[in-house]
Amino acid sequence: MKKLALFSLLSMVAFGVSAQVVVETSAYSWHGDTVSQGPFTAVAVSPFEIVSDYSAQPGYYMGIDKQWKLKNDISSYPKLTTPNRLHEAVYNMGLDEMINAVEPDTTLRTGKEWAGVWTRDVSYSILLSMAYLQPEASRISLMKKVDSLGRIIQDTGSGGAWPVSTDRQIWTVAAWEVYKVTGDKEWLKYIYPIIKRSLETDREAFYNTPTGLVRGETSFIDWREQSHPRWMQTADIYNSETLSTSVVHAQAWHVLGEIAEILGHKDVAKDAFAESKKIADAINKSLWLDDKGYYAMYLYGRDNMLTNPRAETLGESLAIMWDIASPERARTITASNPTTPYGAPVFFPQIADMPAYHNNSLWPWVASWWGLANAKAGNEEGVMEAIGSVVRPAALFATNKENLNLDNGDIATELNSSNMLWCLSGNLALTHKILFGIDFRKDGLEFRPFVPKAMAGTRTLDGFKYRDASLDITVSGYGDRIKSFIVNGKEQKDAFIPAKKAKGNMKIEIVMADNEIEPVGINRTPNVKAPLTPIAWLEDTTLVWNPIEYIGKYIIVKDGRKIAETHATTFDASEPGEYQVIGVSGDGVEGFASEPRSTRPQILVELPATMNDKTTVLNIPVEVPAEGDYFVSFRYANGNGPVNTENKCAIRTLSVDGEREGLVVLPQRGRDNWDEFGWTNSVKVHLNAGSNTVTLDFRPEDENMNIETNSAVIDALRLVRN
Repeated sequence: MKKLALFSLLSMVAFGVSAQVVVETSAYSWHGDTVSQGPFTAVAVSPFEIVSDYSAQPGYYMGIDKQWKLKNDISSYPKLTTPNRLHEAVYNMGLDEMINAVEPDTTLRTGKEWAGVWTRDVSYSILLSMAYLQPEASRISLMKKVDSLGRIIQDTGSGGAWPVSTDRQIWTVAAWEVYKVTGDKEWLKYIYPIIKRSLETDREAFYNTPTGLVRGETSFIDWREQSHPRWMQTADIYNSETLSTSVVHAQAWHVLGEIAEILGHKDVAKDAFAESKKIADAINKSLWLDDKGYYAMYLYGRDNMLTNPRAETLGESLAIMWDIASPERARTITASNPTTPYGAPVFFPQIADMPAYHNNSLWPWVASWWGLANAKAGNEEGVMEAIGSVVRPAALFATNKENLNLDNGDIATELNSSNMLWCLSGNLALTHKILFGIDFRKDGLEFRPFVPKAMAGTRTLDGFKYRDASLDITVSGYGDRIKSFIVNGKEQKDAFIPAKKAKGNMKIEIVMADNEIEPVGINRTPNVKAPLTPIAWLEDTTLVWNPIEYIGKYIIVKDGRKIAETHATTFDASEPGEYQVIGVSGDGVEGFASEPRSTRPQILVELPATMNDKTTVLNIPVEVPAEGDYFVSFRYANGNGPVNTENKCAIRTLSVDGEREGLVVLPQRGRDNWDEFGWTNSVKVHLNAGSNTVTLDFRPEDENMNIETNSAVIDALRLVRN
């Protein structure tokens, strides 16, 4: 009782001394040094202590902390002094938990509940703030994620990882960030062949030539059922073409170009910049949704692809940060991407019959990228709500939590670690990269502070390390324009510190112009669940599906194109094609399309069910009645691992009459499950009338992440006429 009374008193003191509203939504309020959400309150007792009375969902097994109190010595890291005590405390908590995350072997631990170094987690953390706060641990951690063949390691994931999970190139962008921070040319020489080799392999494995996009799983959303319709197998996920992963690859090629230029490889640089532009152009052509004002999350399907029109916050943010979106589109995205009362969701709308984890959640590190993107686009409201969406849970749960349920802001999700590396990294980046505007360039340090009026004041950052310098930085005022930039008492025209001049102690004073930032607005919305996915089947040439309650209408899709709308639950599919149906709610929210059902002519070639390993070459004679385009796929079993983890996805090259046509992916379907068969991705090929030879073989570029085990059973080939 005494502790509760003390907390109440401290809370009231906070209200009395500083009760200015910093951020307020319909769900919570950050006022002065306090965050309030319903009956719950968290207060910064001091810059080194936060106390909360939050109570999580009853019975939730992962629990919460009620208090954060500084544990580690943070004096060697940049010291923040700011008018808002809660901001200062949340920042200090980020530094405190960062020290917890550095393991004895000088690698960065993923989270309290997540041991070890994971490629995407550590890379995104490095990009946010670990490159400059923990440069040595960042470098060592990245080196841990290179395999014996000198390739970037794709973490274990859906269907046995690479090439179903395909976002490993975020390592490339993070490695470049370490160079920009340190200027270490030896590091560039080390990473160059790794990046080049990995990108060239990826280009062969899963770049889709017709669209120019990159195939595979959406970056970081690595639980397949959390972001895909239930009917999608891991082979279907390989076949999808995603926003965030395509953006990562576009930036990775740009990075390779930058490195190649520095190291004098002009031809490589030219090819790399061209590849980067090709992917960026494809994103803008194939994924931009004019009616939504943002990019689509991914293209999906089987023989024919259609658009998943969901917004996906990380992909939208990275497209802005890495200049794939034009400045005009960037502003449109920040004004259009849905923002719930708790912040920007991982994606929107949610999947109604799926629990919260990636689905129906906010991840603070993604929210931090969203804040950075809004600052770059000049969206003041967007910046404030992004910062608030990070500060709210950090204060209420007294730690940097992994993710938050968008229905109520709680931590009751499928898994939820404390001391989460990328979340604490995002927490720190908001201060350094937005309010102080610190931006690392290959030849120096640029300053572009973005200070919303609600955070006006004078704040200092002392002891910020950059190359051979220690910077004491002061930013005063508000706005997005600099009035004066003074270094060691001398005013400079440009807010830039050349790397070669960064020496010793440097005092930087930035006075903002106190200008009103042009309003952009944000798309505030309740958290919305999309309609359920119809289950559809064929009865002769009639497409039939189960009715969905409270539906507004159904959309019929043929060969990836919307062709009709209906309120019935049947449709005439006598015209040959691949059919799907989408449920649409009364207010126009689309769900996922049903599993494709084809009425096109098919040819099935049965094969002996034998184990196919690296030494096996399958030459399959096929007869077709007419010349034309056909979709080729294989029925297979892969019991080398579970559906959702490990790294034993089997991979083979497909050729027709000796000409390479593409990659066939045979993902894991369950540990020791050799009796359950499914279909691979389909590859579109041109066949001549009469006899053709379809070949499956293993080539060096088909090496998976496991290296040792790359096998599957194949018992049939299927041809579908286009």
